[in-house]
Amino acid sequence: MKQRTILEKSVISEKNLKKIKQFIPSFEPHIETDNFIPVCSPDLRGNELKYVSDCITSGWISSQGSYIKLFEERFAKFCEVKYTTALTNGSHAIVLALAAIGIKSADEVIVPTFTMIATATAVTFLGAKPVFVDAREDTYNIDETKIEAAITPKTKAIIVVHIYGHPAEMDAILKIAKKYNLWVIEDAAEAHGARYKNKPVGSIGDIGCFSFYANKMMTTGEGGMVTTNNKKLGELMYNLHNHAFDKEIHFWHQYLGYNFRMTNLQAAIGCAQMERAQEMIRARRKNAQLYKNLLKDVPGIKLPTELKGILNTYWMFGILLNRNFPLSRDMLRQKLAEKGIETRTFFIPLHLQPIYFDEKKIYSYPVANNLSKNGLYLPSSSALTKKEIDKICSVIISLL
Repeated sequence: MKQRTILEKSVISEKNLKKIKQFIPSFEPHIETDNFIPVCSPDLRGNELKYVSDCITSGWISSQGSYIKLFEERFAKFCEVKYTTALTNGSHAIVLALAAIGIKSADEVIVPTFTMIATATAVTFLGAKPVFVDAREDTYNIDETKIEAAITPKTKAIIVVHIYGHPAEMDAILKIAKKYNLWVIEDAAEAHGARYKNKPVGSIGDIGCFSFYANKMMTTGEGGMVTTNNKKLGELMYNLHNHAFDKEIHFWHQYLGYNFRMTNLQAAIGCAQMERAQEMIRARRKNAQLYKNLLKDVPGIKLPTELKGILNTYWMFGILLNRNFPLSRDMLRQKLAEKGIETRTFFIPLHLQPIYFDEKKIYSYPVANNLSKNGLYLPSSSALTKKEIDKICSVIISLL
């Protein structure tokens, strides 16, 4: 896999493009009505406006202000960790975590191929190489049984992504990491509040990384957070996220720092979201159960799972079609769009992305390829109503 510069456009040959087109969407459905059910929207029915208005009234709107510290403290309690740092977004959370553990050029980092691209680009931005591993068929998380085969003397860390709200198999992954002396970073952007054997995600590996983008379980519009129980890492990340200003002499910098600061306005929204966090998690889980009850007998659809010892927060309710369903994934999305129902495809795997493409590995990740070809998620907002879920499922069932 060739490392490319930021402005070097990646080109896939027509021959290879023909091979991978079977795994990627053929078109994007267009919804022509304003009265539609979005795939996900923020739930801002709490004190968000009140707290943001307080920021504006007081004048504390930038990266200084009481809401930032309060948000960090509340999120630390939520994740049962000692150290948190609020950031600009989830992508920067991964970059900061990798920088804090010393990832540098020529290092390798294990990354699931089935994830959003930010997980891998964070590695690339630091000059390191993401090494991809296929997904599990049941949870869509990284297949822990295939990690060891991807480890080389250059491997320094494993990034685990808790896909769509279901935690990965952390015990096995931590055992591998210990054996090879590797760091473990949890990309928990999609799994706020999820638990693995009663441990909150973000507290299990060395560092947890969260996103507060508008479609996440909890949002600040844009925003992110790193979490850890490691004092040295916690203090280092806090220092690095704000230009690495020295504690004794302000304009003195011993590290190469970043400007990854969250604003007080964003943190104010985050504080309001934290007040309703458990309520929104319960809503996601309740909606997932409604979906399961209505779609459980539909042939050709695999519904999301929740393994023993897991609390799945169902950030997105994803379904996977097989040959028994009468329509292709893309045609089902079109039919739903015609009824004013927005959907999204599953992620296109990283090994098929132009910037990471290697023609020798097109078929090396069969589970991820299948997920990309046949998976989609249905509307999943916390504020989704039973009436809306009934409509969505009725449209799907009518197509049989």
